[in-house]
Amino acid sequence: MTPRRFTLGALAAVAAAALLLGPAARAADQPPVTIPVSLPLSGGGAFIGSTQQHTLQILQEMVNKEQGGIKGRPVQFQFLDDTTSPQVAKQLGDQEQSKSPIVLGSSLSAMCQAIAPTYATAGPVNYCLSPAIYPASGSYVFSTSASTKYLLIATVRFFREKGGKKFAVLATQDASGQDGVNDVAEALKLPENAGMTNVDTERYNGSDVSATAQLTRIKAAGPQALIIWAPGTPFATGLHAVQDIGLDIPIATTSANMVDKQLMGYSAFMPKELYFPGVTYSAGLASNPRVKHQQDVYLAAVKAGGVTNPDLQTGMTWDAGLLAVSALQKLGPNATGAQIRDYLAGVKDWPGILGIYDFTKFPQRGVGVEDVVMQRWTGTGWATASSFGGALK
Repeated sequence: MTPRRFTLGALAAVAAAALLLGPAARAADQPPVTIPVSLPLSGGGAFIGSTQQHTLQILQEMVNKEQGGIKGRPVQFQFLDDTTSPQVAKQLGDQEQSKSPIVLGSSLSAMCQAIAPTYATAGPVNYCLSPAIYPASGSYVFSTSASTKYLLIATVRFFREKGGKKFAVLATQDASGQDGVNDVAEALKLPENAGMTNVDTERYNGSDVSATAQLTRIKAAGPQALIIWAPGTPFATGLHAVQDIGLDIPIATTSANMVDKQLMGYSAFMPKELYFPGVTYSAGLASNPRVKHQQDVYLAAVKAGGVTNPDLQTGMTWDAGLLAVSALQKLGPNATGAQIRDYLAGVKDWPGILGIYDFTKFPQRGVGVEDVVMQRWTGTGWATASSFGGALK
């Protein structure tokens, strides 16, 4: 059989075709760069985990199609179900520690806190997809979005500016609930909140089927507003109890519950006024034109991916995912955890959908309280209820 011969012209034509196909085609021919992602895809946090999974799938497609992946190789997010269990999250963290220089997840503070010790001092980098943990400056652990501390500062400020002096807190017994209770106490220490009083704090287990006794005590204390700090399914338990005892006051809850599908399922027992400490992209606000551009890119991508009403949780992973990808694009897929940590720690003036990130000003996080915006659930969608930082317009 005569060997096939290629002329210089034929080879040139092949090369030209490869160029026309662009970075997406070239990346598709290479082995993927895998980034493990631990998410609660089942259990009480499944609403949150499945929403974040979908966003990362959309981001993965965009990066591979438009940016050529990472150094010519496609990026692939590998999803692991932590079942909304800190124990399972810890097991997954131990398993994935040596497989990648960066690991994303989980979505809730209880799981992130269980994972964090595995990574904190020796790496690889762990980028928690919840705002509710506080990694030590210089550690290998990072946390997405504005912190729970900032979310609750904005929430208390919002209630104060609406004229309320007394509020109460209902929180779950887990790490997420304790984090909220602690941060409410810190918010009350600020001089601006002099005269604000938490008249009662009640706790319940995430597995409890009723919180009526706790809400009865809260109602007797006479609050003008209520904060229910309970992510996922336990939030519904709290709302049922609010309805059962006839408590008709404004309610705020954690941004972890800003999932349209979840809230629409609660329509039968939805309070009249339900507020969330959202963030700028979910409220359609941008601090400058570069942030607005990033928000436009994000909205176009998720809508093309089938998301008709993007909510806060839809975007919670976007900036974190892009920062992880940008680190690997800059340093290469063989980067070490230490190199990625140092890269992220030095990022500043980086426009994301949330704001302008500056990890030198806000270590391990990049953004602050002014990126928080209070939002109200209307029953079918979202209304912006405050300006930047939770202040009234």
